[in-house]
Amino acid sequence: MSFAPQIKVPATYMRGGTSKGVFFSLDELPEACRVPGAARDALLLRVIGSPDPYGKQIDGMGGASSSTSKTVIIGRSAKEGHDVDYLFGQVSIDKSFVDWSGNCGNLSAAVGPFAIRNGLVDPARVPQNGVAVIRIWQANIGKTIVAHVPVTNGEVQETGDFELDGVTFPAAEIVVEFMDPAEEGDGGALFPTGHLVDDLEVPGIGTFKATMINSGIPTIFLNADELGYTGTELQDAINNDNAALAKFETIRAYGALKMGLIKKLEDAASRQHTPKIAFVAPPKDYTSSSGKAIKASDIDVLVRALSMGKLHHAMMGTASVAIATAASIPGTLVNLAAGGGERETVNFGHPSGTLRVGSKAELVNGEWQVSKAIMSRSARILMSGWVHVPFAG
Repeated sequence: MSFAPQIKVPATYMRGGTSKGVFFSLDELPEACRVPGAARDALLLRVIGSPDPYGKQIDGMGGASSSTSKTVIIGRSAKEGHDVDYLFGQVSIDKSFVDWSGNCGNLSAAVGPFAIRNGLVDPARVPQNGVAVIRIWQANIGKTIVAHVPVTNGEVQETGDFELDGVTFPAAEIVVEFMDPAEEGDGGALFPTGHLVDDLEVPGIGTFKATMINSGIPTIFLNADELGYTGTELQDAINNDNAALAKFETIRAYGALKMGLIKKLEDAASRQHTPKIAFVAPPKDYTSSSGKAIKASDIDVLVRALSMGKLHHAMMGTASVAIATAASIPGTLVNLAAGGGERETVNFGHPSGTLRVGSKAELVNGEWQVSKAIMSRSARILMSGWVHVPFAG
C-alpha cells in the first residue's frame, strides 16, 4: 500500500489578543483551497487537527479550546479604500466543520501585523517610525476594521508594556476600531427583534429576559441571577457542568431562532460560532483565574460569555464589541447591570480580569446607530515557516 506524502504550506502561528490561530496568505494556499469549498475546509481541519474525538487536537496546530482552534486567510483587497481582505474560520474541535459565520475580534489585532510582514500592504502606507493605519475588510461579515499598528525602524513593533488580562506577558498596544459594527453580515438590524429586551421562551427550561444584539457578532445577553449565577464564575464552574452547558446551548439555539439567524432549531448545531451567549451582573469583588483580586469598584459590570459551547477564559473580541455597544444604549441588560444611563466606555470584569472598551451610540429617527467600537489588543508572531499536513487536495 502506498501513501501520499505530506504537503507543506507557508503559514504563521500568531497570537492576537487572547486567541491564537494559524495565518495563511491567500495566494500561498494550494490552488484548490484559494476558493471557498470542501477542499479549503478539509485542509484547515487537518492543519488544526480536527475532528478529534479525544478533544485534544494532538495531531494538529489546535490547542483544544475555542480560543486556539482558529484559522485566518488574508489577501490583498480589491475593495476600494482597503488594504487587505481578512477571512476567519473557526474550526470545530470534535466535529468535521469550519464555521465561517462570524469574525474573531481578538485575531483581528494580528491581521495588520501579518499583512505588513507578508508584503500585502503598500509600503508607502507603512511609516519608518510611527503607527501604520491598516484598513481591513472583514469578509465574513462585510465590515471594515481599522488597526493601528506600531512600527519601529520599518518593522512591526511587537514588544511593549501594554498589559492585557488573559495574556501572561506585556506587548505593544494595537488599537482596533470596528467600524459600523451593527447589522452583521446576515442582514439583521442592531436589535433584530426590534426590542432592547425580550422575553426569550425556552421550552422545558424557562423564560428569560434577554438582550439580543448584532454588533461585532450576534450576541444573546442574559441576567446571571436568572440562571442561578453571580457573574463571578470562572471556567470550571461552567465547563465542568455538562447539564449547564447543555442548558446554555439550548437557550442559544432558541435565541438564534428568535434573532432570525437560523430557520429551524436544529440548524444551531452547525452554527456554533454565532450567536454568542453571555450573562451579566452588577459589579462584585472576585478573584480572577490568575489569582488577581478584582474589586467591584474597579469595574462597571460583570460579563461571562461562552464560545463554541464552553465558557471563555477571558472575553472574545467580537463579544467585547457587543458589550461596548449594549452598554452604551440605555435600557439593555448590559447597560442596566452597569448602572443604567448614557456612557461611551465600559470597564467589564471577565474570568481573567478586566477590559475597557468604547462605543458611541446615537438614536437616529427612532433607531439606534453605532459608528464604531474601539478596544486595545496586542499581537505577536509565535512561529513562522510551513505547516506540514497530509492532504490530497
